[in-house]
Amino acid sequence: MKTIIYRFSFALALMLCMGFGAQAQEYQTGIGFRGGAASGLTVKHFIKSDAAIEGILSTSFKYRGTVITVLYEKHAQAFNASGLQWYYGLGGHVGFYNGHDYYDRSHRNYDDNVVGLGVDGILGLEYYIRDIPFTIGADVKPYFNIPRGGGFWDTALHVRYVF
Repeated sequence: MKTIIYRFSFALALMLCMGFGAQAQEYQTGIGFRGGAASGLTVKHFIKSDAAIEGILSTSFKYRGTVITVLYEKHAQAFNASGLQWYYGLGGHVGFYNGHDYYDRSHRNYDDNVVGLGVDGILGLEYYIRDIPFTIGADVKPYFNIPRGGGFWDTALHVRYVF
């Protein structure tokens, strides 16, 4: 089953990468909230018309920690709909966890505090509502913790005020 999911994810990412090329930027900076497995604050700033840097300061209720994530994202118009954008990207994170609540794939807890460094990906869809000026969106953000913990999937919804 995992093999099918990985193949489907790879095929979807490949199709999206081929389809990106249109001008995508409709705002400069957005600040808001992200709610999901890791919830917190999000800031996105466009550095080019089709590229943005996103910073996420989140807390993971499951692992009792704080994570700082930085992502580089490429954007493009989705489905020829004004204000609707696909985006994908890559980045990294550093997390600080309470070792008693943090565990790895074998569900082994740690006695000390855990600092996790890792690599993140992101694939999402965002809609810009010009009249109020807000964006709403959803994303999937797989990440891999080094040296402890393995890989995980984080899905979330976000709302940002844009200016």
